[in-house]
Amino acid sequence: MAVPQETKAPPSLLYMVKQVELAARSRLDELVRPSGITALQYTALTVLERHDGLSAAQLARDSFVTAQSIADLVRSLESRGLIRRERNPRNRRELLILLTEEGRELLGRCAGPVRELEERMVSDLTTHQTEQLRQALSKAWRALS
Repeated sequence: MAVPQETKAPPSLLYMVKQVELAARSRLDELVRPSGITALQYTALTVLERHDGLSAAQLARDSFVTAQSIADLVRSLESRGLIRRERNPRNRRELLILLTEEGRELLGRCAGPVRELEERMVSDLTTHQTEQLRQALSKAWRALS
């Protein structure tokens, strides 16, 4: 007599999102390591590429790191010449973080491999499914923000 298989619940969406995030971050770390940066540093540089001249607090929020850890990240990137800090002309007490030309060149060198990683991630999806995933993730993020 066959023993009935217990129906297991699928993993939670939160678990699956974390799995994808950890796998993507691991692969991204491998891709950017030869350039001497981490995935977190790469993320911060791409944030500055899209929105140059951010405060440290805003860069921390947009890069998914704590305010405490952004200071070390900024110091490291600045010592490598990938970013620079300037006084905010509207608020002299605030420093703005800007991407340098060297930072832009590093991002340019990483662009192809990172694009290939993203393409690999969605390789089993159609173009329409990829766009649906992008929209669903954006809506999920907005719902939690």
